[in-house]
Amino acid sequence: MTLLKKIEENGLVAIIRGAQPENILDIARALKEGGIKTLEITVETPRVLTLIEQVTAEFGDDLIVGAGTVLDPETARAAIMAGAKFIFSPTVDPETIKMTKRYGVISIPGALTPTEILTAYENGADVIKVFPANAFGPKYLKGVHGPLPHIPLMPTGGVDLTNLEDYIKAGGIAVGLGSSLVNTKQEINEVALQELTNKSKQFVEALKQARQ
Repeated sequence: MTLLKKIEENGLVAIIRGAQPENILDIARALKEGGIKTLEITVETPRVLTLIEQVTAEFGDDLIVGAGTVLDPETARAAIMAGAKFIFSPTVDPETIKMTKRYGVISIPGALTPTEILTAYENGADVIKVFPANAFGPKYLKGVHGPLPHIPLMPTGGVDLTNLEDYIKAGGIAVGLGSSLVNTKQEINEVALQELTNKSKQFVEALKQARQ
């Protein structure tokens, strides 16, 4: 199975944004114990390249680790050298897509309009992150997917337990989960980590139900 197929099968991408570097490994471990197998660490995180290396070394093939909020090809390359298996971007930057694909890594840029989505795909993106998805909701995703059924879409932004099923049934191959799953504003302690594991299990079950 290709890595892209694994991400699609996993169906849930946990986005770790704003976490303290010393908490990243514990957060990754809690997510894994809850059944989340794909996670993104955003590049504004201090020491992000070292963290990507550490998480990759700690969990190996058990977790697919990528870099998020990548705005330029230089950052994409640095993250890939550190071990990132996919590159998430909030926008469509052809040079970043090109750099990502040059190294054989999965490119997931963010786009919203049909023109942006098609442009990203034509420039080599593997999956398009429809962002911010909550600007228009699941019906919009379904509407876009109508004329562009061949383009894999991953709604991100505002996806939670109440609407995950709607996004999957509207055509999302997977979803990106930010603060609805990983709340980095709270203190990260044993209780918070157990809550994260429990919430991860809820999302995994919700995805299973959505796909039946």
